Amino acid sequence: MPRTNIAATQATRSGAVLPAATAGDTVNGNSTANDGRVVLIVRNTNGASTARTITFQTTVSVDGLTAPVRSESVPAGETQVFGPFSPTDYGTTLAYNVDNAELTIQALRV
Repeated sequence: MPRTNIAATQATRSGAVLPAATAGDTVNGNSTANDGRVVLIVRNTNGASTARTITFQTTVSVDGLTAPVRSESVPAGETQVFGPFSPTDYGTTLAYNVDNAELTIQALRV
């Protein structure tokens, strides 16, 4: 099946309402159109002490990684912001996977 798309909301100087957070799709993965100005706001809603992982697919070796992925851990109860993502390295469609639906995602174009 295709990845579940999460559309990015355009940030504006006059303010933009953040989109509702979407639980990550652990089966099909997620994607967001990427023009190099996309950031993802990722929250681990786990109330205990379990960290969760988000993995970004790359199109080339990035930051010394030999495999075409970049994995980041989000501690329980924490929100982290990732990006922006160069289309040269991550493609014009940013593809990412979560290891648990407790990771929720909001996409923002800055």
